[in-house]
Amino acid sequence: MSRTTTTSAAMPPHVQLIEMSLGAWPTVLLHAAAKFGLADHLADGPMSAGELAGLTTTHAPSLHRLMRSLAGLGVLTEDAQHRFSLTPLGEALKSDAPGSAHATILTFGSDFFWRALEYFPYSVETGKTGFEKAMGKPVFDWLAEHPDKASAFSETMVGFHGREPAAVAEAYDFAGVKVLVDVGGATGNMITTVLASHADMRGVLFDLPHVVNDAQGFIAARGLTDRITTQAGSFFDTAPAGGDAYLLSHIIHDWSEEQCLTILGNVRKAMKPGARLLLVEMVLPQGDTPHPGKMLDMVMLAIPGGQERTEEEYRALLTKAGFSLTRVVPTASAVSVVEAVVA
Repeated sequence: MSRTTTTSAAMPPHVQLIEMSLGAWPTVLLHAAAKFGLADHLADGPMSAGELAGLTTTHAPSLHRLMRSLAGLGVLTEDAQHRFSLTPLGEALKSDAPGSAHATILTFGSDFFWRALEYFPYSVETGKTGFEKAMGKPVFDWLAEHPDKASAFSETMVGFHGREPAAVAEAYDFAGVKVLVDVGGATGNMITTVLASHADMRGVLFDLPHVVNDAQGFIAARGLTDRITTQAGSFFDTAPAGGDAYLLSHIIHDWSEEQCLTILGNVRKAMKPGARLLLVEMVLPQGDTPHPGKMLDMVMLAIPGGQERTEEEYRALLTKAGFSLTRVVPTASAVSVVEAVVA
């Protein structure tokens, strides 16, 4: 899949384009590895495809070919007896490994994700989501009807945005924030990370009932049950009052402008004088500068119907919502903290 002897810059343009188009191939292999639980089966030592076939209900020769290809990607290693073992990269694919790679790969390689992306040209043509075209309803409505998928999606967000919470906690000055309200905080990865760095801070995690239910165990596992309360509800209806700062991590990028104005309006109503609004988002650079948010913007178009924004686009949105953007704080990760106050 990759070329080790020729740099991308030295490749002819047509070769670069073709290699870009092959980017989905490793996704297919990794999804199959996660689906069949190969890393979990190999956790105790090397096994051949023949030994694994019965455990995974697969066709042994085909499984061998898959594992050989995974070895080529550095996920597995094959010995002279054609037995396969986990590499350090493969260890991270175990279902209980830190970082949630297993859940993330299962989601991004899933049928519902790919079916939505098949309609990407439709999204560009119409501005409507490929997900709703493929699945018959908006993604978050669909997830609410599939609790197992919703739980996996929450874990996926932990994996996909894994480096961001620590980067936010380090980069942003939370001085003066005694109560942090995490609006749409999912299972609590962001708020628990921030509170772990600020012993005098308390938190409120606010999300839909089925999401808050999943958050209880996550918060308890991080030893913060006594400092974080959970509230169930929809940010399209309300937001908890009393916070010194209101944190929305990857919320605004999910929704249309009209829906964003509703969410921000509810947060504004809940804010006391002097409170801060903190949007954790991938703020896009101007011009041709590469940034992962530019690719994520395409996923937002095709699946939830939202978008990533530049600083000026955030300024315009926040002004419409009755806020004044005060600063954008970059972090060591791909996200920045967009800080605003009530205008």
